Order: sequence, then structure tokens, then C-alpha cells
Amino acid sequence: MTSASIATPVEAPVDGASETSWDPRTGAPVGETPTTPAEQVEATLALAAAAAPLVASSAPSTRADWLRALADTLEQPSVAGELVALADRETALGLPRLQSELARTASQLRFYADVAEEGSYLRATIDSRTATSPDVARVQVPLGPVAVFGASNFPFGFGVLGNDTASALAAGCPVVAKAHPAHPQLSARLADVATTALEAAGAPEGTFALVAGFAAGTEMVTSRHTAAVAFTGSQRGGLALWRLANEREVVIPVFAEMGTVNPVVVTRAAVGRFDAIAAGAVASFTLGAGQFCTKPGLLLAPAGSEAAARVGAALEAAAPSAWHLTRQIAATATSGIGELTVAGATVVADVPAPDSGWGSRATVLRAPVSALTRGSRLLEECFGPVLVVAEYGDDDELERALGELQGALAASIMTSGADDPETPGLLTRLAGLVGRVTVDDWPTGVAWTWAQQHGGPWPATTAPGATSVGAAALDRFTRPVAFQSAPDHALPPALQAANPWRLPRRVDGRMVPASTVDAEAPGPNPTPGTGPSS
Repeated sequence: MTSASIATPVEAPVDGASETSWDPRTGAPVGETPTTPAEQVEATLALAAAAAPLVASSAPSTRADWLRALADTLEQPSVAGELVALADRETALGLPRLQSELARTASQLRFYADVAEEGSYLRATIDSRTATSPDVARVQVPLGPVAVFGASNFPFGFGVLGNDTASALAAGCPVVAKAHPAHPQLSARLADVATTALEAAGAPEGTFALVAGFAAGTEMVTSRHTAAVAFTGSQRGGLALWRLANEREVVIPVFAEMGTVNPVVVTRAAVGRFDAIAAGAVASFTLGAGQFCTKPGLLLAPAGSEAAARVGAALEAAAPSAWHLTRQIAATATSGIGELTVAGATVVADVPAPDSGWGSRATVLRAPVSALTRGSRLLEECFGPVLVVAEYGDDDELERALGELQGALAASIMTSGADDPETPGLLTRLAGLVGRVTVDDWPTGVAWTWAQQHGGPWPATTAPGATSVGAAALDRFTRPVAFQSAPDHALPPALQAANPWRLPRRVDGRMVPASTVDAEAPGPNPTPGTGPSS
């Protein structure tokens, strides 16, 4: 459940001494938050770099304790109430939604604590010496300080303490996060809560910090102290950071999760339940004013289904209306509708925006399937409550349309049920385009689970093999190192014969669960991988 934030740090025109906080319901300013001077940004990153060895060498269970302590702090009634009220003032997302999101954030922190403690993300692997090969032991090691650029539309779940920060800390990396200009006051308060909670839990100084301002964002990426970047936002913002990182003398990875057009394919047999599909489409593409990176942006339905008219009727019946997070997002959504019509689409139905503040008209458009060609504006994201509907005539026409799509985060198949004969082929086809395929389920919900994949082929992300949600999110912030013929006492704890961190490990090709390790395992063994506990 992330967002392609239009108001990204790399897109701000200039820095001032402060960032203005706005009320989306009225468009009125509600306060100022100081930006971070360049010398302070560098000092903050240097402190994170100094903390990095301490954070990396801490046991996964210790880091898990830090994350759980932070989750507990967020759930304290006085803290939670203050944070939710502040978030609502800056985002207009509403108290019920924000209370739920804050609870989700605490659960995410505990989930990543569990992933760290379980330990399989380290992929500890030990090969004993043989007549033809030396002993070799391999493990994932933390990269170092991670610069986190959170999302606008999920100020808790994907903000400065969201999935990126939680997974980086779980993996053993300090985090320096950038305050989001859509909610700078909330970002600052979350940072205060986090640093206090982490310090109380025993985390080293420099484990987490916050900076603010456009220039600070640039410094975060270019500083020699930064080892990796995690970003959730627009393609323009993510690619700008990616270019900065690749222009460094020492290139660092940028894990950018960016906005895309997420396609929905309706099978022929599913047309019989299209009214339900239309209602589901409206609920999904207008959820949160369409400010989800997983929002379905293109619906492909069989010819003769009158899909656009039926989705348009469902939109008018629902009449959703919500505020956008920033003035720029509202303006971009409105101008995007105009660009889609220039590209060949026709407005079928729309409903009014809120009377005041920042909003745009929720809109359904119809486009000829022949207009869906590579490079067309019809196949680019319109971040807001906007859906393009096209009808395909036969398998060849559908295949041609799918072949024109960019990589995306998610795709959905709407079927007639479990026995729909088109489902297997479409699953295989869409898996080549996206990171997640849903069947009879809408994509605007991303659960934090062990199997989750929230990423996708370029340009959905800058790293198609990575995920920003789920247990595998930790993989982004580690790299593998092999140790050959090293004495046991010199190895990282994850590889020592006594297995002091009690991790699941692969030893001589066989998985050895942590639960099978003798709690009274002997001390270091001179040859890794040969002790009784291995």
C-alpha cells in the first residue's frame, strides 16, 4: 500500500530555512518546520556511519528488541493520539484511516523484528573442507547507513518509520530518513519518538535520525557515508535519485518503488458478473483519492461488455470525494485527465471534487484498444482517482495491448470463478509484466507477510529483484560475503560453530533448523562447519 508521491524531495524548486505545513482541506498553511543545514546533514550521516559497525554486529534478537520497543512506544495512547491528530492536520486522510495505519505501522515493526530474529535472511551457509575444496562459509552482511525517502500518502506505514526504515534496521543498517514535504511536522515528531525509544532500548547513537529539505535529500544520496537509498514515490523523483547515485565516484544501490499503470484484465466468462467488477473497480481506483501506487489505472474488458459505461455508472452511484495530499498532486491529477483525452481517451463519467482545499474529479475514461501503444500517455500513471477502460476484441488484440505495457507493481485478473479457463494463461502472461498478480482481488492492499512481493520490472522499480514490503525487504540492505579457511573465532557469529545467534543454517548442503541446535553447544571449532552444533 504505497504511493507514487508527486511532491518528492528531488522535485522541490529551492530550499528555504523551513518547510511549510499545509491543511489539504482548506489549502491554508498550518506551520513551519526547519530544514537541515548542509553541515548538519553531513554530521548526521557521519554519526550513522560511526554507528554502522555497532548496529551490524548486534545480534538479530537485539535489533528485534529495538523494533518492538519502538512499536510499543507508538501504541502508547498519549503518543498515538498526538501523532494521529498531527497526521490528519497535514494529510486530511481522516482519523479512522490514520488510526488504522498507525496500528499497521506498529505491527510492521514487530513483523520485521520477527524476520530479523528468525534469521534465515542471513542465508548462513557452511561448506566443510573436503579433499578437493577448502572450508567456505558465507553470510549476508549489512551494507551500512541507508537513506530513506518515504511516501506522501502513507505517513505512518511508508513514512519515516515505515517499511523501508523498519526493514533496514532489522537488517542491521542505521537509517537517516528525510522528512516528507507533505507532512514535515509529523515527520519531525515521529523522529523524536523514534530516537527516544531507540535510545531507551539500548540502540547506539546514530541508529536513526531525520533531516529535512531538498538540499538535504541531495546530500543524503551523494554523501560518502551513505551505503544505499530506499525511495517510495514518483518515477521522476525515483529516477532522479537513481541518477545521482550512479554519478557518484562510488556507486550505491537505489531501491526506488515508483508509480505505474497497474492493469486489470476481465476474462470473457467474467462479463456475466461485470456489475460487481465495476463496483470493485470504483472502490479500488478511488480509494484514498487514487493516491496509491497500486491503484488500477487500466481496465481491459471484452468487446461488447460496455465496460466503460458500466464502470462510469458505478462511479456516479458511489460519488466518492476526497482531498489530495498536496496542491501539486491535485493539479497533476487534473492536468493528467486532459493529457489522457489528448492521447485519445474520452471522459465517460466523473464526479465533483471537494468544494474546498485540494482535490480533483474522480474520472472514468474510455480509450480504443488500438491507442494503447508504447510511449502513449494512456500507458503512463495518472496519480489520482482516474481509470482508463478499453475493450479488446480477441486474444490477439489483448496480447498486443499487454505487449505495449510498461513493467508495473501489480496486475489483476477478474474471472468467472476458480474454473475460468483463461486464468492460467493470463497468470503466466501477467507475471512477466509485474511483481504481483491478483485473481478476483483488487491490488490496492499490500500485506506485510513472508511471501509478499512489492516491486516489479523497470520502471516500476529500479531493482526488479527487490521488494519494499515483506520479509524479503531485508535483502535490499545486505550483501553476501564468503570466508575461506578462516578460523572459527574470527568468523561472524552467524557462521561460528557454536551458532551463538541460534540461526537456521545450511551445513554441507543440509538445512539445520535453529531449533535443533544444542543450547549447550561447545565453543569455537578450528574448522567452520564441522562442530556438533553445525
